[in-house]
Amino acid sequence: MTTSIFLARLIGPFALALGLALVFQGTGFRAFASEFMASPALIFLSGVITLPAGLAIVLTHNVWTPDWRVVITIVGWLAVVTGAIRMIVPQQAAAKARGVIAQPLIPKIGAAIWLAIGALLCFYGYIR
Repeated sequence: MTTSIFLARLIGPFALALGLALVFQGTGFRAFASEFMASPALIFLSGVITLPAGLAIVLTHNVWTPDWRVVITIVGWLAVVTGAIRMIVPQQAAAKARGVIAQPLIPKIGAAIWLAIGALLCFYGYIR
């Protein structure tokens, strides 16, 4: 099994579950996220988890080809960047996130993006 297929099978179901959670818990998500953003310690801890996960993806799969595999690389780099930001400047990350979360459309947009990523990666990881 290639690294791309393995990561598609790993990230795809996670992205689908996250997208579905945002669909079914969209209004609750905003309250949950607000509580989360009130704790710089939790933001820092999420960076401690997100940064190594992103690095693991990027170090094993830094593929910049014009096909579906680039989605995995982009997810990895986004995890690296957001993880580092959360660790280096947690208060500023929280302030920015509070502004974004205050917008009622955000859970719907996030759900659509994660569902699309999950469907794409599950298709290429499990079906094709």
